[in-house]
Amino acid sequence: MSDIGRVYEFVYCGHLADAALDAVGRPPRFQGETSTHAIAEALTLDLFEPEYLEPARQMAVVYMAIAAFENGVRRFVSKVLLDAHGDNWWETKVSDKIRKFAESRREDEEKTKWHGFRGDSLLSYTELGQLANLIQQNWPDFEPYIRRLEWASSIFSSLERSRNVIMHSGILDIEDIERVGIHMRDWIKQVGL
Repeated sequence: MSDIGRVYEFVYCGHLADAALDAVGRPPRFQGETSTHAIAEALTLDLFEPEYLEPARQMAVVYMAIAAFENGVRRFVSKVLLDAHGDNWWETKVSDKIRKFAESRREDEEKTKWHGFRGDSLLSYTELGQLANLIQQNWPDFEPYIRRLEWASSIFSSLERSRNVIMHSGILDIEDIERVGIHMRDWIKQVGL
């Protein structure tokens, strides 16, 4: 075999290994492999005025907590519905409105091939308020964990409001940040993540 053939074989085997690792659930490369410092350099954060950058850094911490919470709730919803209704819970236990919304978002992302995507599950394409609707639509499955639907809805509503402020370059007051923390602690104590 020629040197070019060996190089081709080596590279091809590497691609096969990558595909196999992805197929068994390897976490995305971005997580853990890229340091916060490397991300800051890629974004050229040193070019921004400190008066804009420091409040954004502070809100990034709040957003990090909200994003972790939201993904934990998605995992919780998925697990409860999977355990109660099997693999086809998305088709049988999610309203047409939420399914169509999520499918439309995923289709839109698939059209932009040069950009990353939210996730493999259609549940990744739902909004926090829609997760409350999913819980409401399947209340008997969630009641043993949550106990009161109004409580969960109020948490999701409050967190979604704070999330939206941050996502649109707003700054939360410390009272709002404390409320976010209280809501997340209450949820985790009651339901877990």
